[in-house]
Order: sequence, then structure tokens, then C-alpha cells
Amino acid sequence: MQRYFMHLAYRGAPFHGWQSQPNAVSVQSVIEDALSRYMRRPVAIVGAGRTDAGVNARMMIAHLDLEIGPDDTPRLVTALNSMIGRDIAVHSLHPVAPDAHARFDATSRTYHYYAHTRKSPFSHDLSWQAPPSLDFDAMNRAAALLPGRRDFTSFSKLHTDTHTNICTLTDAHWERIDSDNWRFVITADRFLRNMVRAVVGTLVDVGRGKMRPEDIIGIIDRKDRCAAGTSMPGHALFLWNISYPFPF
Repeated sequence: MQRYFMHLAYRGAPFHGWQSQPNAVSVQSVIEDALSRYMRRPVAIVGAGRTDAGVNARMMIAHLDLEIGPDDTPRLVTALNSMIGRDIAVHSLHPVAPDAHARFDATSRTYHYYAHTRKSPFSHDLSWQAPPSLDFDAMNRAAALLPGRRDFTSFSKLHTDTHTNICTLTDAHWERIDSDNWRFVITADRFLRNMVRAVVGTLVDVGRGKMRPEDIIGIIDRKDRCAAGTSMPGHALFLWNISYPFPF
């Protein structure tokens, strides 16, 4: 058996998140079904994270064990892409060490959240339409206070199965793409369930003048989900990059 890292991407709208679950179509279940049919045996994959329903991934990594050599992987990739539909793309399979783990070996993850301030028929599926008056400068002042090793309970979905809500956040900022489009970039060693969308929702409250940029510190210190802003729509969120301490 050879362990592989699978590099894939997907559009989140048709799926009930990444993780397999009863009575719902997920990205994981679609890929596992295709792999199992191709290999003629059950094949399980383990993802680097669990994106929520509707959330997109430019880069997702999953590990799996296969009874084929590296020279046979291009044919498998081609077959999978013909079986999994147009909303998922498997880019490649890379051989890795037998104990390599897509989730636990990842050292950082980066998400992008997209917003546009001018109505566009070409943006609404993958970007959030923001009011033109939104103060992105104030939102950036608030975002600059987020990095550090902190308890981010205030931005976590309630009643999750995580053992700790402490994350090390290394970057958080809004950047302007062009006159009408913005993206929020956030990087951490790990993220809590719903964390990015809750952070963005809180920053939007700052941009709307409902709170001051410096209020973000008090929200973190309260460790109370009710203190933070609303969860933003998932269609504008992308898992953008995952880093590992070894090449593959």
C-alpha cells in the first residue's frame, strides 16, 4: 500500500460540506464513491479540514492509501475526474510517507472571503455583495488586532467536538482587488467551525459603524459567541491554501 496526498478543488454550492454524513451529498462521499468503484474495494480519504455547506476550496488536501504505484496515478486522476462531476476537480496524487496525515501535519491554512460593492451578475455566486458605504479602512484596523495565539471561542460555532478553541492566527487583512472588489485574507494554524465567517461578520459590523475597531479585543476576551457578529454567507468563502512542513 502506498499513501498519497490528493490535491483537489471544489465549488461548495452543490454539497453539504466536505465531510460525509447520512442522507446528504458531501465532497468526501462523492470522491470516496468514485474511488471505491474504480478500485473495486472501499477506499476512505481523510481531508485536511471540514469546510461547511456551500464553502468552496481552491486547494484541499486529502490522504488515502492505494495499491497502485505513482506511475499509475495519472490514469486514476483522469478516471476520477470523469466520474465526480464538474463541481469537483482532482488535480494530482502525490506519494508521501506512510504516516503522513493531511489534517494533523498541516502547519497553516489560509482562507479568502470575497466581497463586491457594485451589483454584478457575474459575482453573486462566489462573492458577497457589500453596501458601497462599508468602511474597509476601519475593518482593516480591526483585523490588525486579530493575529496572535488566542482563545477564539467568540467566533466558534457552539457545541463542537474540539478539545480547545485556541488558535494561532498569523495574518488577517482586507485587500482591494479593483474598484469594486475586495477580499479578506486570514491565515492560522487551525480554524474553528464557522470561525472565518463569524470573524468577517464582526468586521462587517465595524465597517457599518455598529462598533469600533478596538472593540474586537473585548469580543475575543468575552469568549462568547453572542458577542461577535453574524455568520456571513458561505458561498463567498474559499479555502485557499494549506501548508505542510515537507514537500510533496
